[in-house]
Amino acid sequence: MEDKITVLKEFAQECGKIVFFGGAGVSTESGIPDFRSQDGLYHMQYAVPPETILSSGYFYSHTEDFYRFYREKMLCFTAKPNAAHKKLAEWERSGKLLAVVTQNIDGLHQTAGSKNVYELHGSVHRNRCLQCGKAYSAETIGRTQGIPRCACGGLIKPDVVLYGEPLDEKVVQGALNAIGRADMLIVAGTSLTVYPAAGFLRYFRGKRLVLINRSETPLDGSCDLVLRANVGEVLSQID
Repeated sequence: MEDKITVLKEFAQECGKIVFFGGAGVSTESGIPDFRSQDGLYHMQYAVPPETILSSGYFYSHTEDFYRFYREKMLCFTAKPNAAHKKLAEWERSGKLLAVVTQNIDGLHQTAGSKNVYELHGSVHRNRCLQCGKAYSAETIGRTQGIPRCACGGLIKPDVVLYGEPLDEKVVQGALNAIGRADMLIVAGTSLTVYPAAGFLRYFRGKRLVLINRSETPLDGSCDLVLRANVGEVLSQID
């Protein structure tokens, strides 16, 4: 592993336009459980599968049940940025990092100080009334019971991309442009099985493709460097 860390350091020094593409494994070190690992949310037994609960159709047809699950499993107010989030924010401040492209909805990159973050699946920290557009914080949603309603009476919906909903076109275009400009792409903490997000990587035309993940992915054979480790553990060792 030390040899691979040394190689990654060399890559980071030679490349001045880095983009980071991250998944759930980036936030597990902050205490946020993932979805697809053996112990993840999707392997737990529920009367209704989580994939169904987190769908657009279920949100509108079983709104109270959706919010019961959402408050319990999707909101984590105790989580703090870990070493990976902090290192990426540091790189952005120094001009080394162009952007973070994330599949996570927890907002920890912004909490750590990152500014140029493309949240492909939205964020729990943005919630809006479907009737008047008024914004509400995640903390406000966490304090509500039953179905959260706006002062105008409208239904409040999290700005999270549910199953059956499209990704935001502006976010997608920004992410693809950043990936296309990068000379190094670091892919971390993701199984690369969630589409269309996983397909974004084909837009990379740079010099160095690096993968940091605990388990194998479909991208392993195409990378310049693969590290089987926690993301924060690796990035904390890179200048």
